Order: sequence, then structure tokens, then C-alpha cells
Amino acid sequence: MTTGNPMNMSEYKKNLLGRDNCSTKEMDETVAEFIRRTILKIPMNEMMTILKAWDFLSENQLQTINFRQRKECLVQDLVGLCEEKSASVNDAALLDIIYTQVHRHQKVWDVFQMNKEPDEDVDLFDMEQFKCSFKKILQRALKNVTISFRDAEENAIWIRIAWGTQCTKPNQYKPTYVVHYPQTPYAFTSSKLKSIMPLLGQALTVASKHHQIVKMDLRSRHLDSLKAIVFKQYDQTFENHNSTTPLQERCLDVNMDSRIIHENKVEKERVQRITQESFGDYPQPQLEFAQYKLETKFKSDLNGGILAERKEPLRCLIKFSSPHLLEALKSLAPAGIADAPLSPLLTCIPNKGMNYFKIRDK
Repeated sequence: MTTGNPMNMSEYKKNLLGRDNCSTKEMDETVAEFIRRTILKIPMNEMMTILKAWDFLSENQLQTINFRQRKECLVQDLVGLCEEKSASVNDAALLDIIYTQVHRHQKVWDVFQMNKEPDEDVDLFDMEQFKCSFKKILQRALKNVTISFRDAEENAIWIRIAWGTQCTKPNQYKPTYVVHYPQTPYAFTSSKLKSIMPLLGQALTVASKHHQIVKMDLRSRHLDSLKAIVFKQYDQTFENHNSTTPLQERCLDVNMDSRIIHENKVEKERVQRITQESFGDYPQPQLEFAQYKLETKFKSDLNGGILAERKEPLRCLIKFSSPHLLEALKSLAPAGIADAPLSPLLTCIPNKGMNYFKIRDK
């Protein structure tokens, strides 16, 4: 076996050391770019509030920044301060969580429900134990994954997971967000990566000491409305809701439109009563759509026909959409657009906790 020249070995070590330094520098630049992109997303009128909630930069440091300059220059100054404090990936991820909490409506949220065994006791929730267990499960399955936590209002815990592979670093720009309310079986997730859901479900069930997890047929951009539906909180009186005003006056302004003439006062009162019975006397949770998949076999009293021999069922998809679907449905009968009562398939959405339906022959 031949040995290398000592000088060559020395040069090799220098080259190796140089590559390590480049690697460290590259990691720092990656964090700086992550922070820069996150700050660029923050509207100027929310900048100071979010930075203070982040609590990474001190009050004195923030006072050195001119918040009236162009945003590009402002971002550069803020990133410079973060570099001076050697911000880590977890520091940057925390800033992203805070931004996402404020702008949660920009995500589409799915609801998952966990269950315990019938004879299983309810355990007291330990937040630190939950975090430790959740992290261990994901890190055992994946070498490269970034997991960050933030405790929020109403004892909710926000989780941010950036996924990598065995060979690639976590992609910080396509993370999964999870919102879990301890002592409840519900978790709300927002993710574009469907392949990770089995692993994520396993981490949630084990860490929260449940037996199984199922995806509910419920989805929306409005996280607070999803929470109100699954926790059955949508029938509460909100502060901005004047419960002393008669129902007739609280319906949409379309009732006051002079173009719509209610010739029968008794019929109007009946419609208002049925609407109140169907939807309740409170603001509706905000959902954007309800989807119905119909699957039925062809039926006819006539013999023969082109579909008589068809064995496959007929299928169709119906989707109702609106910026505020439930309030829109609630206004249909009082506006004279639909008969009262509406179909239970439309009025049962909050009670069933569903806005995806499959309708089949009995």
C-alpha cells in the first residue's frame, strides 16, 4: 500500500476543513433566506406586533430599526440583526408559526378525530411529554425533519413540521401545520403532502395516548369555525350579536329589499320560524363549500331502455360554494329563493360536522 506525501495530506485536511466551513456558511445563509422570506410576507401594519410576539429581537434592537423605510431595506436590516444573534432554524420556524397563526385563513384545514379504546381511562395531559413523544416518533422515522412547537390560546399547541428525506434537508417552504387542543380528541392539519399523513397520524395518536385516528369529512379555510363545529360551540351568543333584536330584523338585508314582496304575513312568519328551527338563533360557522357525491342505480317502471341493463351505478357530484355558505343557505327561504324547510342534507352540516357527503341507495 502506498502512502501519500505529508504535504499532500496536509493540503487534503485544509481542503476538508474548507469544505466544512463552506457547509456551515451555507446553513447560515439558508436560515437568513428563510427569515427574509418570512418577514417579506408580513404586512407592514402587522410587522411590529409579530416581531414582538416572536420575542427573538430585543426591544432595544427593534428601536434601532427604521420601520418607515422601504420594505426591502427594512427586511435587510432585520435579517442583519438576526444574523448577529446567530438565529437558528428553530428560531426562524417560530417566526413562521406566529405569522401563520395570524393568517390562518390562508391555509386549508382538515379535521382529524382520535379515539381511545372503550375501556381505556382518560389520562392527564402532560405537554412536555407530548412534545417529546411526538418528536421522537418523527425523528426515528425520518433522519431529516424540523419540528417546532408553540403554545397558543385556549391551551392549543401549534406544531410546524418541515419534511426532508434520508438524503435531503427539510424543505422549510412546504411545511405541515398541526393545531391540537389537549384533553380533546381533535387535531387540525394543513398540509400539501398527502404521503406524510400516516406517519403524522401515528405521531399524534401515540403522543396524545389515543388508539386510532380518522380523517373527518370536514374542511375549511376558517380554522375557528371548524373548531366551533367539532366542539359544538357554534350555538353560543357572540359579543357582536344583538340577541334582543327580532329574528326578522336580523336576517340578511334581502328581507328589506322593496323588490321582494311578501303577500302573506302568515307564510312569512312560518318561514322565519322554520329557518330559526333549522339554523338556530345565532351566527353560523363560516365554511366555503359543501360537496355531495351521489351514487344511485337506474330505476324505471318501463321495460327495456338503454340503461336497463346497466350494472354500474350512476354517479354525479354537486358542490355548493359561497364565501359564507351556511349564512347563504340560511337566507334562501326568507328571501323567497327556496321553500322552507330546506333539505336536511343542507341544514345538518354543523350538527354532523361534515361538509363532504356520499349519498347512496339504501
